[in-house]
Amino acid sequence: MKKRQRIQFLSVKQVLKCWQLYVLLIPALLWALIFAYYPMYGLVIAFKDYKIRAGIMASPWADPLLKYFKQFFSTSIAVHAIWNTVIISLESLVIAFPIPIIFALLLNQIQKKGIQKTIQTISYAPYFMSNVVVVSIITVMFSANGVINNIRLGSGGKGILFTSLPEWFRTLFIGSNIWQTMGFNAVIFIAALTAISPDYYEAATIDGASRFQRILYIDIPLIMPTIILMLILQIGNIMNIGYEKAYLMQNGSNTIVSELISTYVYKVGLQTAQYSFATAVGLFNSVVNFIILVAANRIARKASDISIF
Repeated sequence: MKKRQRIQFLSVKQVLKCWQLYVLLIPALLWALIFAYYPMYGLVIAFKDYKIRAGIMASPWADPLLKYFKQFFSTSIAVHAIWNTVIISLESLVIAFPIPIIFALLLNQIQKKGIQKTIQTISYAPYFMSNVVVVSIITVMFSANGVINNIRLGSGGKGILFTSLPEWFRTLFIGSNIWQTMGFNAVIFIAALTAISPDYYEAATIDGASRFQRILYIDIPLIMPTIILMLILQIGNIMNIGYEKAYLMQNGSNTIVSELISTYVYKVGLQTAQYSFATAVGLFNSVVNFIILVAANRIARKASDISIF
């Protein structure tokens, strides 16, 4: 039987011995407390009839207490927002998650470091573009008078309203996300590949292994813990899709597929000032994400003995 490991707390002498490291930790702790934990106090708004003038504590409690949660699920938009969010997240997980891994594996095969660094820099540069710029590029490329339609019309084809048709929204949204984040997301996999000992490759080369076999039997197995951890985090954020790009890409024609939980919260929270209702929707979203994260972590721990916590 396995023995339970006892948690060993640091003594005062051990802390004082390397106090400089703990001093460096203070800014990060303060940031987490101020920007990550202190705002949780505002979740009380979801259970109150929040009035700005009265403040959070002085505002009356909602009657019934789950009034705004019931209000959300009683609206027709709730089903569409949840469904659209889940569909886009799952499609992104299936399509977009493997691409940075494949890109990192291919980039690792380039022998010349100068070319490798140049390609890597070019690939993660789009990550630093704002969503406004990305959506502007999408408009220039795929609008009715965009580059793609001009090429189609010039070659005798018919124009397609990419930015207006609902069936093209997810393709443009996920495709632009892949282009925007592929290089940046590949950085952690590139770092994991860099940490692999050259002895493995030398032994495989001596045994006559091809490049594909080295990728298949050395690279992928050794970075698998990193892949699993990143997959758990990705699954844990399955309900979290930033509202900025989706909101900017929305129009009257594609709202049926582009209305997400995040865009809905933005509209009811900031545009119509329904703070309690928007907080309730956001809280529901966070709780679902937390449950999915815990479940994915437990499954990964049982299946591969790799987990975040």
